[in-house]
Amino acid sequence: MSAAHFDLELIRRYDTPGPRYTSYPTAPQFSSDFNVAQLREQARIGNAEADPRRLSLYMHVPYCFSPCFYCGCNRIITRDASKGRVYVGRLAREIEMAAKLFDRGREVIQLHLGGGTPNFLAPHDIDILIAVARRNFTFSAAADRDFSIEIDPRFMDARDIAAYGEMGFNRASIGIQDFDEAVQLAVNRVQSSDDTAGIIEACRVAGFRSVNVDLIYGLPRQTLPGFARTLDTVIAMRPDRLAIYAYAHLPQMFKAQRQIDANDLPDAETKLALLQLAIAKLSAAGYLYIGMDHFALPSDELARAQDVGTLHRNFMGYTTQSDTDLIAVGVSAISHVGRCFSQNPRDLAAWEAAVDRGELPAWRGVEMTSDDVVRADVIQQLMCQGAVDIAATARRHGIDFAAYFATSIRKLQPLIDDGLVRLADGKIKASTVGRLMLRRIAMCFDNYLPPIAPPR
Repeated sequence: MSAAHFDLELIRRYDTPGPRYTSYPTAPQFSSDFNVAQLREQARIGNAEADPRRLSLYMHVPYCFSPCFYCGCNRIITRDASKGRVYVGRLAREIEMAAKLFDRGREVIQLHLGGGTPNFLAPHDIDILIAVARRNFTFSAAADRDFSIEIDPRFMDARDIAAYGEMGFNRASIGIQDFDEAVQLAVNRVQSSDDTAGIIEACRVAGFRSVNVDLIYGLPRQTLPGFARTLDTVIAMRPDRLAIYAYAHLPQMFKAQRQIDANDLPDAETKLALLQLAIAKLSAAGYLYIGMDHFALPSDELARAQDVGTLHRNFMGYTTQSDTDLIAVGVSAISHVGRCFSQNPRDLAAWEAAVDRGELPAWRGVEMTSDDVVRADVIQQLMCQGAVDIAATARRHGIDFAAYFATSIRKLQPLIDDGLVRLADGKIKASTVGRLMLRRIAMCFDNYLPPIAPPR
């Protein structure tokens, strides 16, 4: 991926809002008709398999010390640390309840603390959560075990990182967004590059084998020169992975975004130019384009997983563990166990009430149909590998691929005509520029979407 592969006109034509495909079916298909009994049954089926899947464990911490105006995450703003300690108590009880669904022989190969701001919790409280999880699950000792935590470097120091390392964390995800002062003031996130670099270095000293950082393009007051300086500063820190997200301004959905003056947002052409700049600089610095918004050094596990075909995409983003059941605990967290997705209440009080009743707090979800399973496989291949192996997919699901996906292939035809997709050598494969629009390609296989408007 480089600037030479960036076709501005094609990107404009196919710039259609769509799912990020961290699941299929996607969250809008979740229903309150789903119940805990369905989740229990899928866990039972998984336990009974000859070779049960390993487990991923996600813990959601909703609290943040201050609001970032761009944020669309489910979070609660407070400076009262005691709320975090109370939350930890309930989260521990949910972990204990969830663990009873799974055989102890099914090892946890992946653990992630997300938010919100997980380091809102004191290291001692995080240690309590990890200890509870260890008591109730079997943690893998495998070399490829991935235990990660999201970090806001404004509210911690090197001693906290050292404590995380002692708990077993080996990967950190650090929010930056932009180092330009005007942008930081516009989004209420003032963060120094020196402090951020210090936290990254502390991760390395603590033995973390991977550090990834998050940037956002399309923020208010963002300019090409300013974002170029941010990119140069970040590249000098040499994180193992980067996520370069597009800012979506949806103030009608996210209250915090109403603090952003829409007149300060870059226009569509500048926003695309910011993306082009990021691709050019990161490619020149030796980063590989993984997919969607993600880049990684060739030595990073994410790049290696893509190379050998084990890359996976779920609610934690791109991961290196492809064959796991995902158990998610905490307010709003989404599990994927067997053939079902299950989401906890987004409202803190509702989640607390369910846990206090001694119930698994499943609020809504969906049990996948046979068609969902087939389409999820295709979409997963596209999002992770940028290609679908037609013959292998047909064998796996016992289908005639051409007949089964005849409608989808017709939807793909304009993208094929424009050189975004190729049908050759038994594969549906995104071209280099097409890889920038993987979700637009995946939308052709989504059976829940309304008809897609033709490219402009």
